[in-house]
Amino acid sequence: MATSSSWVLLGSSSSTAAFISVRAQLSLKMAETKWAQKTITLSPLKRGCHLITPKIAKEIDQDLSGFKYGLAHFLLQHTSASLTINENYDSDVRDDTETFLNRIVPEGRAAPWKHTLEGPDDMPAHIKSSMFGCTLTVPITNGQLNLGTWQGIWLCEHRDHGTPRKIVVTMNGV
Repeated sequence: MATSSSWVLLGSSSSTAAFISVRAQLSLKMAETKWAQKTITLSPLKRGCHLITPKIAKEIDQDLSGFKYGLAHFLLQHTSASLTINENYDSDVRDDTETFLNRIVPEGRAAPWKHTLEGPDDMPAHIKSSMFGCTLTVPITNGQLNLGTWQGIWLCEHRDHGTPRKIVVTMNGV
């Protein structure tokens, strides 16, 4: 069965334009935008890439259920770990990613880094964190994170001895 939508320009600038379907436009007029924010603290994790989607979902499930659609923004409040979205099924992908990162960002006494204040893994952790970043934005659809079938949220711990990690989750939508 084919579907079609007509779109209405809601606003524009020289570089962006926001469109929504006429059907959705009517429901938007009736709906009020909501915001929710929560800080999640994860227990220390060993070095590597860790699938945290189930932990995140458990923590924000009650808040998510109040949104028909919107966005969930995740901010990891650290500079030596990172967030990314990747394969959620085969743990070998997480292991291979850690192996790759360790090969391209050298560590130890022979590494060229000046910043070693917190140990030889400190500067490499900052570089790896910058490579993946510390933020993610995921659509919310019908009270659920709208990730692809094989997608999951990873926390990548880049230090030899991880510490508790805080993630601020901000949700907005209707």
